[in-house]
Amino acid sequence: MLRRLHHAMTGLMGLLILVIRYRGRFRNSYWRWRHETAFGVDQGRGAEDVDQWWAILDFGAWVWQMRRL
Repeated sequence: MLRRLHHAMTGLMGLLILVIRYRGRFRNSYWRWRHETAFGVDQGRGAEDVDQWWAILDFGAWVWQMRRL
């Protein structure tokens, strides 16, 4: 439980770093490509909403860990 909470918090902090770095501009071609490769083009066939949010938090946690290297 505590590990999952820690992972969620580091994911949120990593996502916050991305928002600050990109100034909230996530509608460019790079971020569309990231979204399509992670979740596919067809939204109806993708992962469930909860799984998608955990995948986004995983990416944020990865960003946080890479920042600390």
